[in-house]
Amino acid sequence: MNTSTHDEVTSFQTGFDLHPDHVIPVRTSEDVVAAVRHAADARLPVTVLATGHGLPGPVEGGVLISTRPMDRVTIDAGARTARVQAGVRWRDVVAAAAPHGLAPLNGSAPGVGAVSYTLGGGLGILAREFGYAADHVRSLDVVTGDGRLRQATPGSELYWGLLGGGRRLGVVTALEIGLVPVRTLYGGSLAFDGGEVDPKALLEAYEEWTRTVPDALTSSFAAVPYPDLPALPPHLRGRYVVSVRVAYTGTDGDRLLAPLRKFGPVLADSLREMPYAESHTIHSDPDFPHSYYGDSAVLGELNVARAGELLERTGPGAGAMVVVQINHLGGALARPAPNSVPYREGRFLVRLLAMGGRQQGRAVLDPAFALLAPLTLGRSVNFAFGAGDRTAGLYDAGTDKRLAELESRYDPASLFRGGVSA
Repeated sequence: MNTSTHDEVTSFQTGFDLHPDHVIPVRTSEDVVAAVRHAADARLPVTVLATGHGLPGPVEGGVLISTRPMDRVTIDAGARTARVQAGVRWRDVVAAAAPHGLAPLNGSAPGVGAVSYTLGGGLGILAREFGYAADHVRSLDVVTGDGRLRQATPGSELYWGLLGGGRRLGVVTALEIGLVPVRTLYGGSLAFDGGEVDPKALLEAYEEWTRTVPDALTSSFAAVPYPDLPALPPHLRGRYVVSVRVAYTGTDGDRLLAPLRKFGPVLADSLREMPYAESHTIHSDPDFPHSYYGDSAVLGELNVARAGELLERTGPGAGAMVVVQINHLGGALARPAPNSVPYREGRFLVRLLAMGGRQQGRAVLDPAFALLAPLTLGRSVNFAFGAGDRTAGLYDAGTDKRLAELESRYDPASLFRGGVSA
């Protein structure tokens, strides 16, 4: 069994140490079969790493399977599908689909691993129109705990469990996913200086505005206290920036955004018609490795008073740089689908990301999430950045029980460490 060196354990998330006993880069499904059988024979736990955006936590011992070499994307334009191997990043799928006037249901950051993202559900930039990325999977190739390569298709219990349950059941080596006919969209960010406008008032206006928009419009509210660093653009440096990010496939975007544009003096306005290939500019997520800790709460409703207090606790005086993002849910996200993605009745998803390590992050984020506890339905596995060791709330009781039954069937030796690392 070949093992590799330090390069295979580098991660986008630099806050958690990875010290496996064995690191195995894989290029084919047969390589994965061999790696899983090796781990089973040695009675070693298995962790899977693609890009490392969503590491559930540190890794000590065991076998780490690196899927980065599995980076092939194949587009079938006639069928509107893509076959995506386990190490592929979303930027590669977007680039391959765009010449055909098609788009995947990718997230905001182009460097995230497409397969891991989808296994956790996949809340994308067009989610309210088309649903979760997991809702558009045609089939999965997966190596289960017995070292068998299987294909999971709609209607099977393995298909249900993998899509939403993440890597609890095996190592997914490839997906066939449906693409949507989107060539262009209206999108961008409308940003305000939190020192000139009241962030809580903007959040209240945003919540009211979400009640008026069509399902074809997906948006989020963000609040970010930027440090005063020369590397940042001048309009962000040292400011507490509150913004609304939008992706819309309709033709009347300016009309829909007019009420928010009138809210106050605009710091920056990047809303425009754009090719889908430029959709990553809507959020402009950082593309450099760094240390962070994060978690999430799916809310039945957004209580503006509680959310306003949350902004106060996570703002410039929080003692740590905390990024707040509140995603508007509903629309196609609320429709039932044959997978284990939970909490579809949620109306908002609150995501908090603290720069730095787990201890510092929890000191700030735990009290903030406690504010939202009376409104919280559960958590999102895709956004448990370093908090994946705490499993409470990741699934409702019925889903969790059913996933545990599938684990006992497909991974009876409990080889696979839980969580999703996109």
